[in-house]
Amino acid sequence: MLNEQGIWIGQSSERAAVLLPQMANRHGLIAGATGTGKTVTTRLLAEGFSELGIPVFLADVKGDLSGLARAGGQSETVSERARRLGLDPLTPDAYPVTFWDVYQKTGIPLRATVADVGPILLARMLDLNETQAGVLSIAFRIADENGWALLDLADLRTMLAHVAAERGEIQLRYGNVSPSSVGAIQRRLLQLEDQGGELFFGEPMLQLEDLLATDRDGRGRIHILDAVELARQPLLYSTLLLWMLSELYENLPEVGDLTKPRLVLFFDEAHLLFTGTDGDLLERITQVIRLIRSKGVGIFFATQNPRDIPDAVAAQLGNRIQHALRAWTPAEMRAVSAAADSFRANPAFSTQEVITTLETGEALISLLDADGVPTVVERCLVLPPASSLELLDPQERLRLVVADPLYDRYADTIDPESAHEILTARIEEAEAAAAEAEEAAVRQKQEREEARLATIEKREAAREEREARREKEKKYGWLTRMSNSAVSAIGREIGRNLVRGVLGGFKKK
Repeated sequence: MLNEQGIWIGQSSERAAVLLPQMANRHGLIAGATGTGKTVTTRLLAEGFSELGIPVFLADVKGDLSGLARAGGQSETVSERARRLGLDPLTPDAYPVTFWDVYQKTGIPLRATVADVGPILLARMLDLNETQAGVLSIAFRIADENGWALLDLADLRTMLAHVAAERGEIQLRYGNVSPSSVGAIQRRLLQLEDQGGELFFGEPMLQLEDLLATDRDGRGRIHILDAVELARQPLLYSTLLLWMLSELYENLPEVGDLTKPRLVLFFDEAHLLFTGTDGDLLERITQVIRLIRSKGVGIFFATQNPRDIPDAVAAQLGNRIQHALRAWTPAEMRAVSAAADSFRANPAFSTQEVITTLETGEALISLLDADGVPTVVERCLVLPPASSLELLDPQERLRLVVADPLYDRYADTIDPESAHEILTARIEEAEAAAAEAEEAAVRQKQEREEARLATIEKREAAREEREARREKEKKYGWLTRMSNSAVSAIGREIGRNLVRGVLGGFKKK
């Protein structure tokens, strides 16, 4: 709900707790135990930003935010709180909502490409060790240098197979690539597929400008990501949110201090974003969170325990809303003490004592004033939301999804030429060339064999011919010799007769 200053969040006995739009990009924290009112506060803030014309992105881990698309009713709980705040009757309202779902069941498909997620976040998602992460980085580097697009997991698997096959040459330029590391990454990719990773990676990828759009009446659209199933895969869930944060930081222009943010993000179960982050990655995340406000983006982290947020990040959260915490153990008492110490003290009460006695719907609130200074913490009753606290039924939700202007843009997967197709084509060409060379070699061998056999056959025929002549000579030689002798004798006789006749004149009888 809005007032003349900004988003009216709650009311103390002294004053209204109002979030100033120009301070919304200084980030915020919504903390409290389960069932103490964090979701209602998140919903209330989302409504207020939408009314200010500011788009919102919400990760709906519990699955109870779909009612933002429907005007609220006058439930007894809502009516009672409205009466206590002097708002009776409360005006119900519905908001423009776009539903997203990585698993493509309850919302528009939300995708990212492997290349845009990058090797650092992907290594974290796959829980790779340093050596395996290095091999993954080599695969990305080679793909970049050759212009081979890494869009989906098929591209990455094929790229890794290429790195393994060409590791002898690759190692000379980039360092050691062991088959065992490649095999370990491939196995992790199979596990990621089982978790739904093959649905997250691909085209068309989410375009940031679609998150920044307002509705036709000037209200900011509320983008709700169905994260109920996604949060059961914490590495996939946190990687998606960190990727989105990184994309916004890398691609949005610097805008400085605005009168209101361009976009506000709400990250529920915020501790998942920081679990397992090493020093270098945590430093990068912290830097993005610190600098992204200059891009006109505000972030609100929702978590049960404020200690779930690293100190370097928590120091940047200027707007704080703390619902009740329970303190039964020494660890829980320390958490309460830490939460109390994060507020600017109010001399009227002990912050540490009040945190454990807050009722559902109450919160300790400290917001930044116009000078960027945190206000004194106040015990406030949080306003009820104007939208419905009830869930949309599946059919109603599906109708809204299909009717959304963005549905046609993202509904169908596309598969342009990328690393998988290029490398597969190269492999097929190489296999075809090898097959052709092998076939040519077989033909040459066959021709040589045929020539050898022809030579042998020719020699055999000549030998048989010689043998035949010898047999013939052996069989008919005596007759030939007799014939030759007789002919020779006759020849000699005729010769003599001719001589005598010629030299001796006429022969007398």
